[in-house]
Amino acid sequence: MKTFPLQSLTLIEAQQKQFALVDSICRHFPGSEFLAGGDLGLTPGLNQPRITQRVEQVLADAFHAQAAALVQGAGTGAIRAALAALLKPGQRLLVHDAPVYPTTQVIIEQMGLTLITANFNDLSALKQVVEEQQPDAALVQHTRQQPQDGYILADVLATLRAASVPALTDDNYAVMKVARIGCECRANVSTFSCFKLFGPEGVGVVVGDADVINRIRATLYSGGSQIQGAQTLEVLRGLVFAPVMHAVQAGVSERLLALLNGGAVAEVKSAVIANAQSKVLIVEFHQPIAARVLEEAQKRGALPYPVWCRVEI
Repeated sequence: MKTFPLQSLTLIEAQQKQFALVDSICRHFPGSEFLAGGDLGLTPGLNQPRITQRVEQVLADAFHAQAAALVQGAGTGAIRAALAALLKPGQRLLVHDAPVYPTTQVIIEQMGLTLITANFNDLSALKQVVEEQQPDAALVQHTRQQPQDGYILADVLATLRAASVPALTDDNYAVMKVARIGCECRANVSTFSCFKLFGPEGVGVVVGDADVINRIRATLYSGGSQIQGAQTLEVLRGLVFAPVMHAVQAGVSERLLALLNGGAVAEVKSAVIANAQSKVLIVEFHQPIAARVLEEAQKRGALPYPVWCRVEI
Protein backbone atom coordinates (compact mmCIF):
# COMPACT_ATOMS: atom_id res chain seq x y z
CA MET A 1 0.00 0.00 0.00
CA LYS A 2 1.31 3.42 -0.98
CA THR A 3 0.41 6.23 1.42
CA PHE A 4 1.15 9.94 1.58
CA PRO A 5 1.23 10.97 5.25
CA LEU A 6 1.48 14.62 6.20
CA GLN A 7 4.93 15.89 7.16
CA SER A 8 5.07 15.97 10.95
CA LEU A 9 6.90 18.61 12.93
CA THR A 10 10.31 17.69 14.26
CA LEU A 11 10.77 18.02 18.01
CA ILE A 12 12.71 21.27 17.50
CA GLU A 13 9.99 22.70 15.24
CA ALA A 14 7.35 21.67 17.77
CA GLN A 15 9.25 23.42 20.55
CA GLN A 16 9.35 26.61 18.49
CA LYS A 17 5.57 26.47 18.07
CA GLN A 18 5.21 25.91 21.79
CA PHE A 19 7.50 28.85 22.62
CA ALA A 20 5.63 31.15 20.22
CA LEU A 21 2.31 30.21 21.83
CA VAL A 22 3.67 30.82 25.34
CA ASP A 23 5.02 34.20 24.20
CA SER A 24 1.57 35.18 22.90
CA ILE A 25 -0.08 34.03 26.14
CA CYS A 26 2.35 36.17 28.14
CA ARG A 27 1.55 39.24 26.02
CA HIS A 28 -2.20 38.88 26.44
CA PHE A 29 -2.09 37.67 30.07
CA PRO A 30 0.70 39.61 31.82
CA GLY A 31 1.75 38.89 35.37
CA SER A 32 -0.53 36.58 37.32
CA GLU A 33 -3.61 37.08 35.14
CA PHE A 34 -3.35 33.63 33.58
CA LEU A 35 -3.62 32.11 37.06
CA ALA A 36 -7.22 33.32 37.42
CA GLY A 37 -10.18 31.00 36.99
CA GLY A 38 -11.82 32.91 34.14
CA ASP A 39 -15.02 34.96 34.02
CA LEU A 40 -18.62 34.06 33.18
CA GLY A 41 -21.42 35.70 31.25
CA LEU A 42 -21.65 38.59 28.81
CA THR A 43 -19.33 41.49 29.59
CA PRO A 44 -21.09 44.75 28.60
CA GLY A 45 -19.65 46.07 25.36
CA LEU A 46 -18.08 42.72 24.44
CA ASN A 47 -21.11 40.43 24.56
CA GLN A 48 -18.83 37.62 25.68
CA PRO A 49 -16.62 36.81 28.67
CA ARG A 50 -13.56 39.08 28.73
CA ILE A 51 -11.19 36.14 29.16
CA THR A 52 -12.76 34.40 26.17
CA GLN A 53 -12.02 37.43 24.01
CA ARG A 54 -8.37 37.45 25.08
CA VAL A 55 -7.94 33.73 24.51
CA GLU A 56 -9.38 34.20 21.01
CA GLN A 57 -6.75 36.88 20.42
CA VAL A 58 -4.03 34.43 21.48
CA LEU A 59 -5.39 31.84 19.05
CA ALA A 60 -5.46 34.36 16.21
CA ASP A 61 -1.82 35.23 16.96
CA ALA A 62 -0.80 31.57 17.18
CA PHE A 63 -2.17 30.81 13.72
CA HIS A 64 -1.19 34.12 12.08
CA ALA A 65 -4.81 35.05 11.44
CA GLN A 66 -6.95 38.16 11.72
CA ALA A 67 -9.39 36.74 14.27
CA ALA A 68 -10.64 33.61 16.01
CA ALA A 69 -13.88 32.44 17.61
CA LEU A 70 -14.45 29.69 20.14
CA VAL A 71 -17.72 27.84 19.56
CA GLN A 72 -19.80 25.08 21.07
CA GLY A 73 -19.80 21.61 19.50
CA ALA A 74 -16.09 20.86 19.12
CA GLY A 75 -14.81 20.35 15.56
CA THR A 76 -18.25 19.64 14.14
CA GLY A 77 -19.60 22.83 15.70
CA ALA A 78 -16.71 24.80 14.24
CA ILE A 79 -17.36 23.43 10.74
CA ARG A 80 -21.09 24.12 11.12
CA ALA A 81 -20.44 27.72 12.19
CA ALA A 82 -17.97 28.32 9.36
CA LEU A 83 -20.20 26.82 6.67
CA ALA A 84 -23.14 28.91 7.89
CA ALA A 85 -20.96 32.03 7.73
CA LEU A 86 -19.76 31.31 4.19
CA LEU A 87 -22.91 29.85 2.61
CA LYS A 88 -26.65 30.23 2.52
CA PRO A 89 -28.91 27.15 2.53
CA GLY A 90 -29.12 25.55 -0.89
CA GLN A 91 -25.84 26.91 -2.25
CA ARG A 92 -23.10 24.78 -3.79
CA LEU A 93 -20.18 23.38 -1.82
CA LEU A 94 -17.09 21.89 -3.44
CA VAL A 95 -15.52 18.88 -1.70
CA HIS A 96 -12.88 16.28 -2.52
CA ASP A 97 -14.08 13.24 -4.46
CA ALA A 98 -13.93 10.92 -1.45
CA PRO A 99 -16.19 9.87 1.43
CA VAL A 100 -17.30 12.93 3.41
CA TYR A 101 -16.80 12.75 7.17
CA PRO A 102 -20.15 11.57 8.63
CA THR A 103 -20.79 14.54 10.94
CA THR A 104 -19.91 16.94 8.14
CA GLN A 105 -22.36 15.11 5.88
CA VAL A 106 -25.10 15.79 8.44
CA ILE A 107 -24.34 19.54 8.33
CA ILE A 108 -24.44 19.49 4.54
CA GLU A 109 -27.84 17.82 4.60
CA GLN A 110 -29.18 20.17 7.28
CA MET A 111 -28.20 23.20 5.19
CA GLY A 112 -29.53 21.66 1.99
CA LEU A 113 -26.22 22.25 0.25
CA THR A 114 -25.57 20.91 -3.23
CA LEU A 115 -22.29 18.99 -3.33
CA ILE A 116 -19.82 19.40 -6.17
CA THR A 117 -16.93 16.95 -6.18
CA ALA A 118 -13.47 17.20 -7.67
CA ASN A 119 -10.29 15.18 -7.34
CA PHE A 120 -8.03 17.41 -5.24
CA ASN A 121 -5.09 15.16 -6.15
CA ASP A 122 -5.34 16.49 -9.73
CA LEU A 123 -5.05 20.28 -9.77
CA SER A 124 -5.90 20.60 -13.46
CA ALA A 125 -9.08 18.56 -12.94
CA LEU A 126 -9.90 20.68 -9.89
CA LYS A 127 -9.47 23.87 -11.89
CA GLN A 128 -11.75 22.54 -14.63
CA VAL A 129 -14.50 21.60 -12.16
CA VAL A 130 -14.31 25.02 -10.51
CA GLU A 131 -14.55 26.79 -13.87
CA GLU A 132 -17.48 24.66 -15.06
CA GLN A 133 -19.47 24.30 -11.82
CA GLN A 134 -18.65 27.62 -10.10
CA PRO A 135 -19.10 26.51 -6.48
CA ASP A 136 -20.04 29.07 -3.85
CA ALA A 137 -17.43 27.76 -1.39
CA ALA A 138 -15.10 24.82 -0.83
CA LEU A 139 -14.41 22.55 2.13
CA VAL A 140 -10.94 21.01 2.17
CA GLN A 141 -9.99 18.34 4.70
CA HIS A 142 -6.37 18.73 5.75
CA THR A 143 -5.76 15.12 6.73
CA ARG A 144 -6.35 12.28 4.31
CA GLN A 145 -9.88 11.18 3.47
CA GLN A 146 -8.49 8.02 1.87
CA PRO A 147 -5.03 6.43 2.01
CA GLN A 148 -4.17 7.19 -1.62
CA ASP A 149 -4.71 10.94 -1.21
CA GLY A 150 -1.55 12.96 -1.59
CA TYR A 151 -2.67 16.50 -2.41
CA ILE A 152 -0.75 19.42 -0.96
CA LEU A 153 -3.13 21.66 0.97
CA ALA A 154 -1.47 24.93 -0.03
CA ASP A 155 -1.66 24.03 -3.73
CA VAL A 156 -5.37 23.17 -3.54
CA LEU A 157 -6.09 26.41 -1.69
CA ALA A 158 -4.08 28.43 -4.22
CA THR A 159 -6.16 26.94 -7.04
CA LEU A 160 -9.37 27.86 -5.23
CA ARG A 161 -8.19 31.36 -4.38
CA ALA A 162 -7.20 32.01 -7.99
CA ALA A 163 -10.82 31.27 -8.93
CA SER A 164 -12.16 33.44 -6.06
CA VAL A 165 -13.77 30.46 -4.32
CA PRO A 166 -13.97 30.97 -0.53
CA ALA A 167 -12.43 28.03 1.31
CA LEU A 168 -12.63 26.60 4.78
CA THR A 169 -10.39 23.81 5.96
CA ASP A 170 -11.16 21.00 8.34
CA ASP A 171 -7.88 20.94 10.24
CA ASN A 172 -8.88 18.35 12.82
CA TYR A 173 -5.99 15.93 13.49
CA ALA A 174 -3.50 18.30 11.81
CA VAL A 175 -3.29 21.28 14.18
CA MET A 176 0.04 21.51 16.03
CA LYS A 177 1.24 18.44 14.12
CA VAL A 178 2.25 20.17 10.87
CA ALA A 179 3.97 23.44 10.01
CA ARG A 180 0.89 25.30 8.74
CA ILE A 181 -2.86 24.83 8.92
CA GLY A 182 -5.40 26.05 6.38
CA CYS A 183 -5.65 29.71 7.39
CA GLU A 184 -1.84 29.91 7.28
CA CYS A 185 -2.05 28.64 3.68
CA ARG A 186 -4.57 31.38 2.79
CA ALA A 187 -7.81 29.54 3.43
CA ASN A 188 -10.52 31.93 4.56
CA VAL A 189 -10.92 30.02 7.81
CA SER A 190 -9.63 26.94 9.59
CA THR A 191 -11.78 24.81 11.87
CA PHE A 192 -10.78 22.30 14.54
CA SER A 193 -11.63 20.76 17.90
CA CYS A 194 -9.83 21.60 21.13
CA PHE A 195 -10.61 18.14 22.50
CA LYS A 196 -8.02 16.68 20.12
CA LEU A 197 -5.44 19.14 21.49
CA PHE A 198 -5.62 18.24 25.19
CA GLY A 199 -8.35 20.82 25.72
CA PRO A 200 -11.88 20.65 27.15
CA GLU A 201 -14.68 18.61 25.66
CA GLY A 202 -17.10 20.29 23.29
CA VAL A 203 -15.07 23.38 22.37
CA GLY A 204 -14.27 24.19 18.74
CA VAL A 205 -12.19 26.89 17.06
CA VAL A 206 -12.75 28.87 13.88
CA VAL A 207 -9.74 31.00 12.98
CA GLY A 208 -9.08 33.13 9.90
CA ASP A 209 -10.55 36.14 8.14
CA ALA A 210 -12.13 38.74 10.41
CA ASP A 211 -15.24 39.18 8.25
CA VAL A 212 -16.10 35.48 8.53
CA ILE A 213 -15.40 35.45 12.27
CA ASN A 214 -17.61 38.51 12.75
CA ARG A 215 -20.49 36.75 10.99
CA ILE A 216 -20.06 33.83 13.38
CA ARG A 217 -19.96 36.12 16.41
CA ALA A 218 -23.21 37.72 15.30
CA THR A 219 -24.92 34.36 15.91
CA LEU A 220 -23.55 34.04 19.46
CA TYR A 221 -25.76 36.61 21.14
CA SER A 222 -26.99 34.57 24.11
CA GLY A 223 -24.84 33.70 27.09
CA GLY A 224 -25.61 30.02 26.67
CA SER A 225 -24.01 29.99 23.24
CA GLN A 226 -20.71 31.37 24.55
CA ILE A 227 -17.61 29.49 25.60
CA GLN A 228 -17.00 30.68 29.16
CA GLY A 229 -13.72 32.07 30.45
CA ALA A 230 -12.71 29.04 32.51
CA GLN A 231 -13.14 26.74 29.51
CA THR A 232 -11.03 28.97 27.30
CA LEU A 233 -8.12 28.96 29.74
CA GLU A 234 -8.23 25.16 29.59
CA VAL A 235 -7.99 25.44 25.81
CA LEU A 236 -4.64 27.24 26.11
CA ARG A 237 -3.30 25.05 28.91
CA GLY A 238 -3.84 21.99 26.74
CA LEU A 239 -2.69 23.60 23.51
CA VAL A 240 0.70 24.47 24.99
CA PHE A 241 1.51 20.77 25.35
CA ALA A 242 0.09 19.67 22.00
CA PRO A 243 2.94 20.37 19.53
CA VAL A 244 5.67 18.68 21.54
CA MET A 245 3.54 15.71 22.57
CA HIS A 246 2.43 15.11 18.99
CA ALA A 247 6.01 15.46 17.72
CA VAL A 248 7.11 12.81 20.20
CA GLN A 249 4.27 10.57 19.03
CA ALA A 250 5.26 11.10 15.38
CA GLY A 251 8.87 10.24 16.17
CA VAL A 252 7.84 7.02 17.90
CA SER A 253 5.71 6.08 14.88
CA GLU A 254 8.71 6.56 12.57
CA ARG A 255 10.92 4.40 14.77
CA LEU A 256 8.28 1.68 14.96
CA LEU A 257 7.90 1.79 11.18
CA ALA A 258 11.62 1.20 10.73
CA LEU A 259 11.63 -1.64 13.27
CA LEU A 260 8.61 -3.43 11.82
CA ASN A 261 9.80 -3.14 8.22
CA GLY A 262 13.26 -4.18 9.36
CA GLY A 263 12.03 -7.57 10.56
CA ALA A 264 11.85 -6.91 14.31
CA VAL A 265 8.57 -8.86 14.49
CA ALA A 266 8.59 -11.97 12.34
CA GLU A 267 4.80 -12.05 11.96
CA VAL A 268 4.72 -8.62 10.29
CA LYS A 269 4.77 -8.59 6.50
CA SER A 270 4.87 -4.80 6.06
CA ALA A 271 3.87 -1.53 7.70
CA VAL A 272 3.08 1.98 6.50
CA ILE A 273 2.23 5.28 8.16
CA ALA A 274 -1.03 6.89 7.11
CA ASN A 275 -3.10 9.87 8.16
CA ALA A 276 -6.27 7.92 8.90
CA GLN A 277 -7.36 11.12 10.61
CA SER A 278 -4.71 10.77 13.33
CA LYS A 279 -1.35 9.53 12.06
CA VAL A 280 -1.32 5.76 12.53
CA LEU A 281 0.70 2.68 11.67
CA ILE A 282 -1.08 0.25 9.38
CA VAL A 283 0.37 -3.23 9.76
CA GLU A 284 -0.07 -6.20 7.42
CA PHE A 285 0.62 -9.66 8.84
CA HIS A 286 1.73 -12.79 7.03
CA GLN A 287 -1.20 -14.65 8.59
CA PRO A 288 -4.77 -13.42 9.41
CA ILE A 289 -4.06 -12.66 13.08
CA ALA A 290 -5.08 -8.98 13.25
CA ALA A 291 -8.17 -9.58 15.40
CA ARG A 292 -6.15 -11.59 17.91
CA VAL A 293 -3.43 -8.93 18.01
CA LEU A 294 -6.03 -6.26 18.82
CA GLU A 295 -7.51 -8.44 21.55
CA GLU A 296 -4.12 -9.04 23.15
CA ALA A 297 -3.11 -5.37 22.80
CA GLN A 298 -6.03 -4.31 25.01
CA LYS A 299 -4.80 -6.62 27.75
CA ARG A 300 -1.46 -4.81 27.62
CA GLY A 301 -2.84 -1.29 27.94
CA ALA A 302 -3.83 -0.29 24.40
CA LEU A 303 -7.13 1.52 23.93
CA PRO A 304 -9.83 -0.72 22.41
CA TYR A 305 -11.14 2.08 20.19
CA PRO A 306 -10.14 5.63 19.17
CA VAL A 307 -11.04 8.46 21.56
CA TRP A 308 -9.61 11.40 19.57
CA CYS A 309 -8.61 13.38 22.61
CA ARG A 310 -5.96 14.06 25.22
CA VAL A 311 -6.18 10.55 26.71
CA GLU A 312 -4.84 8.90 23.54
CA ILE A 313 -1.25 10.00 24.13
